[in-house]
Amino acid sequence: HLMSYLPLQNSICDLGVGAGVLSCGASFLGASFVFGIDIDPKALATARNNFEDSCECDWDLMAADASDGLTLRSGFFDTVIMNPPFGTKNAGIDVQFIEAALKIAPVVYSLHKSSTRKFIHQKVTALQGESELLAELRYDLPKTMKFHKKASVDIAVDFWRFSKE
Repeated sequence: HLMSYLPLQNSICDLGVGAGVLSCGASFLGASFVFGIDIDPKALATARNNFEDSCECDWDLMAADASDGLTLRSGFFDTVIMNPPFGTKNAGIDVQFIEAALKIAPVVYSLHKSSTRKFIHQKVTALQGESELLAELRYDLPKTMKFHKKASVDIAVDFWRFSKE
């Protein structure tokens, strides 16, 4: 459903690729190349398996920390897609992902907690970017991290489009 908002171009960078769900969705919708980046080797292994089974386009994966000054050739990717960490456990990590994404591609589609809506908009503006709230969603976050205390949590999530001015 989320992917229907994306006017996909040729090359997609998925920051914090995780299992590769967004990347595989992008390939189904016509992306010719997806490039997934994640710091977690287990996530990359899962993404690799999912890409091999499901991606209908060229793809590659890279182990890197998207929140730590990631440098990729600007202009190579048409679009960044990402479901970054929400910044609940590591304050500011969501903004670090936004900063990296806006350096990589002219257009970014991203998910963020609705409770941070004003903050996210202000940060993107401070980065000389434009932000457009595309959808307000609900997400049932299952317990996937050691620090998660509940089996699942229902979270209000915003789906954003960021672009460079």
